[in-house]
Amino acid sequence: QVQLMESGGGSVQAGGSLRLSCAASRSTYDTSCMGWFRQVPGKEREGVASIYASGVSTIYVDSVKGRFTISRDNAKNTMYLQMNSLKPEDTATYYCAAAWSCQFGILSRSTYWGQGTQVTVSS
Repeated sequence: QVQLMESGGGSVQAGGSLRLSCAASRSTYDTSCMGWFRQVPGKEREGVASIYASGVSTIYVDSVKGRFTISRDNAKNTMYLQMNSLKPEDTATYYCAAAWSCQFGILSRSTYWGQGTQVTVSS
């Protein structure tokens, strides 16, 4: 069993930055890809970014391209999401997930999820 734990959420003003972290208890083939999702009450969960074990291949949803950067430190089994130029529409609970594939459709069906961390961006 792999456990994931997010940290780094908080409240910032529009234009500000936050860095989220997701620490995995261990790494396995089934968790070679890690990614971030976000969800607002009443809306479907949305894939934000994902990264393969190599750290080279990444996927971003269009709305965060150029503003968010996903990275990982395999030695620490930790993934990061650097969020810059934050907008009020980025407000959500952010979750990390891990699976064998970085495609959001597959990653979203993973059994490995963190508990979520709240990000609030005020205008």
